Amino acid sequence: MKTVNHWIGGKTVEGTSGNWGEVTDPATGAVTTRVAFASVEEAGTAVAVAKDAYRTWRDSSLSARTAVLFRYRALLDAHRDEIAALITAEHGKVHSDALGEVARGLEIVELACGITTQLKGELSTQVSTRVDVSSIRQPLGVVAGITPFNFPAMVPMWMFPLAVACGNTFVLKPSEKDPSAANLLAELAAEAGLPDGVLNVLHGDRVAVDALLNHPDVAAVSFVGSTPIARHIHATASANGKRVQALGGAKNHMLVLPDADLDAAADAAVSAAYGSAGERCMAISAVVAVGAIGDELVARIKERAGKIKIGPGTDPASEMGPLITAAHRDKVASYVTGAAAQGAEVVLDGTGFTVEGFEDGHWTGLSLLDHVSTDSDAYKDEIFGPVLCVLRVETYEEGVALMNASPYGNGTAIFTRDGGAARRFQLEIEAGMVGVNVPIPVPVGYHSFGGWKDSLFGDHHIYGNDGVHFYTRGKVTTTRWPDPADAPAGVDLGFPRNH
Repeated sequence: MKTVNHWIGGKTVEGTSGNWGEVTDPATGAVTTRVAFASVEEAGTAVAVAKDAYRTWRDSSLSARTAVLFRYRALLDAHRDEIAALITAEHGKVHSDALGEVARGLEIVELACGITTQLKGELSTQVSTRVDVSSIRQPLGVVAGITPFNFPAMVPMWMFPLAVACGNTFVLKPSEKDPSAANLLAELAAEAGLPDGVLNVLHGDRVAVDALLNHPDVAAVSFVGSTPIARHIHATASANGKRVQALGGAKNHMLVLPDADLDAAADAAVSAAYGSAGERCMAISAVVAVGAIGDELVARIKERAGKIKIGPGTDPASEMGPLITAAHRDKVASYVTGAAAQGAEVVLDGTGFTVEGFEDGHWTGLSLLDHVSTDSDAYKDEIFGPVLCVLRVETYEEGVALMNASPYGNGTAIFTRDGGAARRFQLEIEAGMVGVNVPIPVPVGYHSFGGWKDSLFGDHHIYGNDGVHFYTRGKVTTTRWPDPADAPAGVDLGFPRNH
């Protein structure tokens, strides 16, 4: 059986706590790997190594840092398939989807390669007589990242490339459900020339997480995951004086107006709801149909959903893979089996689905629920699986009010041909990321990603300008120099005397 250990100080470090976790292949249900779970002491070691590396890394030149990052980008590109294969083996997503994940992570590595322009300071001269004011941004120190199972390569790459480019050192605690990709990312960084201790990977469960949140030498914490854990991360780390960006869960809505291209809307709903088996915080999980289009829209979604090929991620024909664990599959199924009792019409029931030859895998089919009420569990909870809810409203205003009443505000979308309606929606909707005829509006790397309300705890979004600001702190210097003509007697600087 494969063993995944920590990566600390530029090398593999065997776990010593005696605690191990099991990693399964979601397509077969078989345990394939065991992963070391760090103790508080092991977490302390990782932080100490990162702190020691920070003493020299913070003073490294921008050209030295970017040289490493350019080499790193080339290595990641060369190893795309290898990284994607690890994602498929432990998360279950199909290979093409895993490759897409790597590509989106590479966007942030490319952004980090251009950190020289992001870290430029400002200068104001002669704000008073012979007084200049300058501002610079400096690194924080040791920073930590705690990342989820659904994007085991992309989300770490949303964090550490920018952090180290800014001069920090990093301790990554990836999900224990699919840990291997994180180690490969760290190994490739070392091959690119990143000094030992600048990037460390610490595996584990809540013991490791809380050790990082409570460690006095960790200056900041980045997190992506569910809202309850994001709230805990934010409260605990903030109470310990740390800077925090904690991205939580979502219930993303897609408003479909009567003038929308229904074929485009149905295509978008299927890809956004069921892609990556619905295990993404930007999935569309609630379609809000306005007016009389509801029946036709649901019929088109049902038709398209029925054609999705579900199977192992290693099969090139597969369009959707299994869920991450059997327990998660059963939880997702519970929302579908309980939907009818709470007033919904079950148009498609994916529970009980299996794949021939892989009967022990964590399979579920696609589920579609119509006429869902806002007080039902399927609507209120983040299901994080291939379950799409359809709600009916009579007007645009009713739809926006319904959506704004949600405690979540991550991503949202509107489908319409009317530019005026789209403009109103962009201004009136209470969410951090908006798509206009775009179902999953994940920003490109040079803009920042993040939601509102219970989808974000902390003041900074992730990557983009917000990411650079999160991983640095500002310093302003006010300088007055005497005129050289006023030099003390006996000191000749070659300037005429002022007398």
